[in-house]
Amino acid sequence: MTVFKPINIGFGNVVMANRIIAVISPESAPVKRMIQEAKDSGSIIDATYGRKTKAVIVTDSGIVLSALLPETISSRISQPVDDTE
Repeated sequence: MTVFKPINIGFGNVVMANRIIAVISPESAPVKRMIQEAKDSGSIIDATYGRKTKAVIVTDSGIVLSALLPETISSRISQPVDDTE
């Protein structure tokens, strides 16, 4: 059975955990190029609400920008799923 776990990435936005490939910092030049290429191709979602991008979430369908730190997002991913509902 596949569990669909929503991960809060800030400001009420969520990404499904099973779609996430990587959560990385946006500081390096290769990641900045990857972000620009995704913007050019239209496969990016900016969920920062105008704040500084602190995490780049690579999914199987594109890139999501978040204002939360990568450590915060990864800790939310690793939390156990509450499937009692």
